[in-house]
Order: sequence, then structure tokens, then C-alpha cells
Amino acid sequence: MKILAIDTSSLVAAVSVMEDERLLGEYIVNHKKTHSQRLMPMVERILEELELKPSDIDIFAVSTGPGSFTGLRIGVTTIKAMAYATSKPVVGVPTLDALAYNILIEDFIICPIMDARNNQVYTALYERKDGKLNRISDYLALPVDELADIIEEKNKKVIFLGDGVENHRDFFKNRLKDSCEFAPGSMRLQRASSIAEIAYMKAKEGKTESSFELTPFYLRKSQAERMYENKMSADKNS
Repeated sequence: MKILAIDTSSLVAAVSVMEDERLLGEYIVNHKKTHSQRLMPMVERILEELELKPSDIDIFAVSTGPGSFTGLRIGVTTIKAMAYATSKPVVGVPTLDALAYNILIEDFIICPIMDARNNQVYTALYERKDGKLNRISDYLALPVDELADIIEEKNKKVIFLGDGVENHRDFFKNRLKDSCEFAPGSMRLQRASSIAEIAYMKAKEGKTESSFELTPFYLRKSQAERMYENKMSADKNS
């Protein structure tokens, strides 16, 4: 089973191709260009290098969110289009699940944090047991101090990863002291291979969907939507 997976949920653009559990190739770019500029050239290049055509892919997988609203739309739309054109199924993978999948240790709480601006993060808590990753919280969008409260209640060491580490490392280190660690740079950001592995496991269980069913998972409304609702509420009250 060949799986093409992409992630465009943050500044990172990631593309990978796996055959069952074997990684055939992966590109990761963490730079300024927009996903609309770089994503398709990355997909075309990796397929060319692997001597594959889109029709050779059995499953198309994508990070569905949370994350950048624009980035998620680009990634999901790209995968939907490729799956539709080749009449192949898709698998959507929550971004936080894929991030947590990067970490293999079992004696820590795994806490991916994605920057959500205004001192807030997208996050969820995970644990590995007997090699299996388990989510032990809801998907959350909340201030970092509230996340620290939740982690302290667990009374267990935690390892952070995700693009939120850059902005909030000092806060968590000061607040949680020696109870927290941070993933190394090579494992800290989104990897399309993690999405592909999760998609492979889901596909074996029959958990695929059509290109028409796939939708982004935003977790919260966009800033523009929130501003519009606030304006409408203020106008109504006045």
C-alpha cells in the first residue's frame, strides 16, 4: 500500500511517500515561501524521484488541523483534488496526533503545542503505553498558563514539541522546572511520515473516506469570524 502524505498546518511544508511501513522519501521545508508556491513542486519532485505517478498512490493522507487556516485549506484541497483525479480514498489525520507520534518515549506525557497567537496554543496530551500512542485529553485551544495548570495536576514529567516551543519554552521551564523537557529540533516539527504511518494504520482498519468527505479541523473560528461576531454582537447591543 503506497501512501502519499502532506502537512501544511504551519510554516512547515512536508511531503512523504511510504509503502506500508517503509519510508520511501520525505521532504520537509521550514522557510518563508507560502504553501501555494512550494507544495505542488515538492509533491511533483518526490514522485519523480521515486519514479511514481499519482495513479500509483493507493491512499492520500493529509494533516487536517488545527493550525493555520490558509495552510490547512491548501493542504486539504490539494489532497482532495489528487484523490478525486485518481479515484483513490483519503485519510485525514489531526495535526496534534501526528506531532505526538514523533515521540517514542513511554515515561513522559507528550504535549504538542502549536502557536495560536495571543499567548495561546493548540494542544492535547498523550501517553505511550506498550508502544501505542493514546490521547488522554480533548483537543484544546487555551492560554499557556491554563495548560501548565492541567499538566501540574498530572504530576508527571512532560515533553513538549511543536512550533509553540520557540515562543513558550522559557515560560514552561520556569513554571514546571525539572518536570519538563523539549523534543530535539529534528523531531519537534511536523513530519509527513508520521501522518503517513497513522494513515496506514487507519487504512488497515478500513478508516478511509472519499475526497468529498474530507474537511479541515479548525478547533476554533478564524480571527476574522470572531471579529465579525463581536461586531455583530456590539451592533445588536447598541
